[in-house]
Amino acid sequence: MADIITVIVSLIGIVYIAVGTLSYYRLDNFYARSLMSSKIDSIGFVIVMIGLIIRHGFTLFSLKLLLLVLISLVINPLVSHSIVKSAYISGYRVKRKED
Repeated sequence: MADIITVIVSLIGIVYIAVGTLSYYRLDNFYARSLMSSKIDSIGFVIVMIGLIIRHGFTLFSLKLLLLVLISLVINPLVSHSIVKSAYISGYRVKRKED
């Protein structure tokens, strides 16, 4: 039963990442794409890792995976913010579309 749940949860994470990657190209500026890629990466990674935790049961390996998820949830938004902030400070601005 755990294997079926693992496959379902992992597929949900992979489909989320795939659909998010395809919708990434609909956005037209750097800042929106950065926000979208950060969210896709964080949420998709967490869902796939939850699938792996379910697969291995609650063992020391699962605890390591959970620690990896927590570290990723802290570091990923910070790195994305620093990239966007450095682009803004360096003078990168969004070009307005002419009507």
